Amino acid sequence: MSHLFSKDDIPIDWRELLGDYFESAEWIQLKTHLQEELERNPTGIRPEPQNFFKALELTPLHKVRVVILGQDPYHSPGLAQGLAFSIPATIPTNSREFPSSLRNISKALALEGFGNLAHGDLHDWAKQGVLLLNTALSVKIGQAGSHANLGWSSLINRLIGNLAQQKPHLVWLLWGGHAQSKLPLIEAGKDPLILKSSHPSGLGVYKTSQPFLEPGAKASCGHFTKTNDWLKQHYLEPIVWVSSKQPRPGQSALFD
Repeated sequence: MSHLFSKDDIPIDWRELLGDYFESAEWIQLKTHLQEELERNPTGIRPEPQNFFKALELTPLHKVRVVILGQDPYHSPGLAQGLAFSIPATIPTNSREFPSSLRNISKALALEGFGNLAHGDLHDWAKQGVLLLNTALSVKIGQAGSHANLGWSSLINRLIGNLAQQKPHLVWLLWGGHAQSKLPLIEAGKDPLILKSSHPSGLGVYKTSQPFLEPGAKASCGHFTKTNDWLKQHYLEPIVWVSSKQPRPGQSALFD
């Protein structure tokens, strides 16, 4: 039997933030389209339905200090967890499955002096108040962007806009054009710090006037350092981006 999708899947603090959204035609459209997809293809959607709102479960509204906007979940089997950019810790860092985005995030962290990621699981960031939010929360296996038009954008836009209005001094990390398309919602918020760069994936990482990494990976955009500096200025705890500078036994560092 397929998952029955409803607003009860969303944690209550985030439901309250969304306010009257659940009375809107946009919500009914999303709910209807998603239920049809789940009934048509119950095992071919990622992440699993119980993890659609994992980012909201792991990062309660009162804890949010930083928001990283992704696009849609990884569409390869075994990767999507319901957190933007995050993958299971069991995926070896030197394997072909390990996404280029995470590889470049690790390089940026190392260049900023935090050390390399030992693995690609970012649950620890989420628990510290980093909201790892994709702008579509589901995808068909093997088809990137396949659920972008189901209606997720109405929910995510309402969430981003209301979050920006309600919580002052948030840091928004907007990597790539898709994340930056949400700028009008964020700029209307209370004293945000907005950090923009190219997307960390593949070749695009170097290719704009605001590269995520300088060509040749000689320098980082500095977003992780700037985030922590801002948090400290506002008497908030900085993020522990890398909990240990040593990779786990049997795993190679990403920045050789």
